[in-house]
Amino acid sequence: MSSITPYKALALQTTCQSVNHCTPEEARVSMAAAITRIGRQIAASKGFIGRDLRLLVLPEYFLSGFPMGETAAAWKTRGCIDSNGPEYDALAAIAVDNDIYLSGNVYENDPHFPLLYFQTSFIINPAGFVVLRYRRLNSMFAPTPHDVLDAYIDKYGRESLFPVCKTPIGNLACIASEEILYPEIARCLALHGAEVLLHSSSEVGSLMPTQKNIAKLARAIENMAYVVSANSAGIQGYAIPANSTDGHSQVVNYEGLKLCEAGFGESMVANATLHLDALRHHRSRPGMSHFLSRQRLELFADVYNGSIYPPNGLAATVPEPAYFTNQQQQVIADLKQKGIIE
Repeated sequence: MSSITPYKALALQTTCQSVNHCTPEEARVSMAAAITRIGRQIAASKGFIGRDLRLLVLPEYFLSGFPMGETAAAWKTRGCIDSNGPEYDALAAIAVDNDIYLSGNVYENDPHFPLLYFQTSFIINPAGFVVLRYRRLNSMFAPTPHDVLDAYIDKYGRESLFPVCKTPIGNLACIASEEILYPEIARCLALHGAEVLLHSSSEVGSLMPTQKNIAKLARAIENMAYVVSANSAGIQGYAIPANSTDGHSQVVNYEGLKLCEAGFGESMVANATLHLDALRHHRSRPGMSHFLSRQRLELFADVYNGSIYPPNGLAATVPEPAYFTNQQQQVIADLKQKGIIE
């Protein structure tokens, strides 16, 4: 196993601009402006932090904000980008110019599912290629691969659900937003070899402990992995107070120790040195804290073999805004009927 030189990772806390009130043409202009602004921030941050900055994570919604009741058709033209569109070309140029692995999260159109869109986390390598594309699997208000599971697996293969990219700076994987609260997702990525979990988020800014901030520490501990989590520095353009989602971008090490954390507002403070050789040594050392080696997966197979939230719900339909809430209400009713919840 070759040695990996320690390097810096940055969770860039940057302001997001919503496009909900834009025409499709205005939305393209807004997204292009956001990429230009973020590109300048990345270059300046690398100049300040140092040439060993190799990995950078952007927050959720950094291009568009999130849909506020729009139909799928309306959001596809306004808030989504194409998987081979000019926005990716511009982001790739930033990765090349700064010699970094660049990760973020966008709403993305998929030509194989023309009536839907997916919330997608990506990793672009320093040569400008998208080397990982992860579609969010658990979402409250957006389509997911699980909603068209059979067709998605038929098109992309089951391995596409939990992708891990092996790179010269370690094995990288993505978690989207509130998925940090679902331990099964991080566990599946870790069991596929993930060493660094890249978490694009847009979450509550609070001085009190929050669910996501607690979960970041837990996911790092139980999976013996780094977590690089980027939150937004507020979202402009909604009636919602802009800085409700702000602060707490951070890097957590494989023992659950917080290495850095940003305050509120736009910030490059959440940067820290990642020691992949130390992580691999930690994962090679027997002991009570080696949680991956102590997994007894057969014990859980029967419990997980059932269905709570049914798959393929959008296989033959286009989601209307009320679809997801109605689906969840039905799932809760089913859980009550089965006696799982009272």
